[in-house]
Amino acid sequence: MPDNMNNSDQTAASAEREFIFEPYRFIPAQQLLLYHDAPVRLGSRALDILAELVERPGEVVSKHDLMARAWPKSVVEENNLKVHISALRRAMCDGGRENRYVATVTGRGYRFVAPVTSQVRETPLEPLPATWEQLRKLPAPASRTTGRTETIAALLRILEQRRFVSIVGPGGIGKSTVALPVAEAFIAHTDIEICFVELSPLSDEKFVVGAVAAALGLTVHSGDGIQSLVATLRERRLLLVLDSCEHVIDAVAVLVEQIINRAPEVRILATSREPLRAASEYVYRLTPLAYPAAGGPITAAQALTFPAVLLFCLRAAESLDGYELTDADTPAVVEICRRLEGIPLAIELAATRMDALGAAELAARLGGRFELLKRGRRGVLERHRTLSASLDWSYDLLQDSERALLRKLSVFSGKFDLDAATALCGEELADTALVVDGVANLVDKSMLVADLRASSVHYRLLDTTKAYALEKLDESGETGRFRRRHLEFHRDRLVQSAQEQDSLSDADWIARYGRYLDDVRSALGWAFAAEDSSALAISLTVAAIPLWTQLSLLEECYQFVERALACGVASRSDELKLRAALGAAVLYVNGPVPSTEAAWTAVLDLADALDDKECQLIALWGMAVCRAYAGEVPGVLQLAARFQDIAVTVDRHTVPSSMDRLIATARHYSGEQAVARTLLQEILDHYVAPAHKSRLVRMQLNQRSASLGTLANVLWLQGYPQQAVETVEAAMEAARSSGHAPSVMYAIANAAFPIMIHVGDHAAAERLLAELADYLKQHAFTLWDTLWNCLQATVQVQRGDTSALFALERAVAQLQDAGYRPRMACHLAKLAMTLNVQGRQDTGLTLIEYALALCDMGQERWCQAEMLRIKGVLLEAGDQQLAEALYRQAIEVAGAQGALSWQLRAANSLASLKLRQGCGEEGQRLLRGIYGRFEEGFDTADLIEARSLLDQAG
Repeated sequence: MPDNMNNSDQTAASAEREFIFEPYRFIPAQQLLLYHDAPVRLGSRALDILAELVERPGEVVSKHDLMARAWPKSVVEENNLKVHISALRRAMCDGGRENRYVATVTGRGYRFVAPVTSQVRETPLEPLPATWEQLRKLPAPASRTTGRTETIAALLRILEQRRFVSIVGPGGIGKSTVALPVAEAFIAHTDIEICFVELSPLSDEKFVVGAVAAALGLTVHSGDGIQSLVATLRERRLLLVLDSCEHVIDAVAVLVEQIINRAPEVRILATSREPLRAASEYVYRLTPLAYPAAGGPITAAQALTFPAVLLFCLRAAESLDGYELTDADTPAVVEICRRLEGIPLAIELAATRMDALGAAELAARLGGRFELLKRGRRGVLERHRTLSASLDWSYDLLQDSERALLRKLSVFSGKFDLDAATALCGEELADTALVVDGVANLVDKSMLVADLRASSVHYRLLDTTKAYALEKLDESGETGRFRRRHLEFHRDRLVQSAQEQDSLSDADWIARYGRYLDDVRSALGWAFAAEDSSALAISLTVAAIPLWTQLSLLEECYQFVERALACGVASRSDELKLRAALGAAVLYVNGPVPSTEAAWTAVLDLADALDDKECQLIALWGMAVCRAYAGEVPGVLQLAARFQDIAVTVDRHTVPSSMDRLIATARHYSGEQAVARTLLQEILDHYVAPAHKSRLVRMQLNQRSASLGTLANVLWLQGYPQQAVETVEAAMEAARSSGHAPSVMYAIANAAFPIMIHVGDHAAAERLLAELADYLKQHAFTLWDTLWNCLQATVQVQRGDTSALFALERAVAQLQDAGYRPRMACHLAKLAMTLNVQGRQDTGLTLIEYALALCDMGQERWCQAEMLRIKGVLLEAGDQQLAEALYRQAIEVAGAQGALSWQLRAANSLASLKLRQGCGEEGQRLLRGIYGRFEEGFDTADLIEARSLLDQAG
């Protein structure tokens, strides 16, 4: 049975009890607050504070005790406690009554004032809704939605019928506030995936695709970002919420149309100050909150039935603890809401000053100011003037130091913490404590928003407030000074970040520094546009290179680096860093095109002039990778020779291994399997994971995984199929454990999948493709998407599904157009064999002749024997004598290369032909000799076929 909680047993019982304060239930041990059995989204700090309060109901709990409970191992500012108390109060709002649970005791602490019972749970909780994990992806609402029940229901019905709905209205009308509960209700009703994208930090339309991709957990690598992003959404059931589209509206409209047209299971809910005017858009115009009309007397109870008045009173209670609307205050409050035209943001801003002015004075001052604003600009909607007036008024009521702080903080594009605020403003205010207090006061007065979801509090300005404060910064003549300081802060932080890359994991590094991206973009936008700021722009661009590299934003890096170079870099050292970054970016953005090698050549020329050994190695490595992608094996070996000459002079034993692997891979592709195996084994025997993350190391694949993958291919060719499978499994394990997605993708496409096709394990090949598809959902990359299509079609035709011919033909053509040549002969061979089955022998022969030409040029000599065999298969129906000659030539070429597996395949084809001719003894004698050289892998496809052919002789 429930019992009142006694102080003596509160700590011991908290881990096994639930606390009930209707309509809420709270289970501290599970960090779970339920509202009518529905979980409430709150951060862990706020829930720790709630636990301390409900365990001591009715007591005054000191601020010290609350901070000790929420931050047991840290010393934090009191401001953090105030922020979390405010969040707790807003989350626990029942029937329009906030602050009915947690009361402030001035100068002493806080008290939980609602009746509390506690009980030990004897039955398990009902399972949380299946949508809870999806709901947690949405930002926590700043407050419960007030007065929008019918609006939310209407939007929900529309969203069920239409795939693209935009909520449109002026700034401050509450578009985002409405969008969140609509999204919550929709995913609860449909069990669909959710993604929320906040676009307000973006300073340029070109970052829209990257922002959406990042929110989806993707990395867009390709030059055509929209196509890559949309490709990953084709099969996903998703509600995509795009918040604050108005300042990047053209780019959003283009992206939305592409998604609607090509991703049939994706729905979009957008908020904007104007319609996107995109195809299929349903525009829902959000109206102001209802408020009482002018006229006769009205009581407090009657006024509270209007959502505008209710919202005002809820916010007033936050600034004036315990405030309740009285009949005496009602006329003034109704007048305020009427003057503010029901605009939620304006109402909330006005309500924050109830503690200083009271309802009557507030109404009088607000009224006079709005009369003045009626003489403002013509052609502007009245509600826009009204919101501007409320901001003017709120700004004027701030203290001088708070106004100055707000102006300066407006230069931040995204979220910022107290350290950033102090670095930007502390010198002006001369005291860090003044900055901390100022930030706390701006949060209290709703001029700043606190984000409590992370382990530390971050802050941001609302869009309208930020725009307003930036205008004030311009008027004060301070913009240039604080833009410069903003840039210098982020530059210095990024310089520091480069020094921490060795000591932090990639995930921790990104968590710490990735959030600076929006501010870096904003600072660079200002510096490149401002007079006499090019040196600042260049210095920040150089400092930001590791950030773009770690976030795989190589196209963005490419754009800013080009702008920096166009300014004329004074420092040759900086120019070298910029050109090296340009070379890496252009390689992955454009692929192995002529401009890519030109970029690396420029890096090498400058590195030679400065005698910078590391950059010389980077340039040679980049040029070698470019030529490897293009299939130019001899060119790789030429560059490798110079690389090795330089590498021996550099005291970094991890640097040469990357080129050693490229050399070994080149030897493998040129048909020198014994040499390749020796080189690869030496690399693996002496492999040490890089401890120093040099610029070259950050650009590379996981070298152990990539080396094992190439070794697996060599082992299969040499006649060790079982060892090949075991080696490729080790390659996959190394790639997965590295946490480096490109390494996993490379291992699948270039090692694991081909080996499974070779041994005939099509089920394993399909599992690998499914894994690759999962990675492609997170790392949108057009080239890899095309490669996946090619591999998927390959396994289908391998299983005998010739309907995949068109997909295979198209994918092979796209790979050729992109200049991507690795394993191209094998792709052409699969296509040629499928064409032959469908009676298109001539077309297939043309492809095989082209593949043989690639072999002759040294690009694909490793599979020359197989190309000769397939040519024989295609010719066999019309010229058996020529086919036999090709099979014998294939056996000879494979023998010269040490490719026993190719020899077996050619011998199988020859033996099969001889059996059909009725003279199979010669073919089987040859096959028996080759078969007898195998020591393992007898359950793989080619050996099973050989055994069957040999058995037919008996």
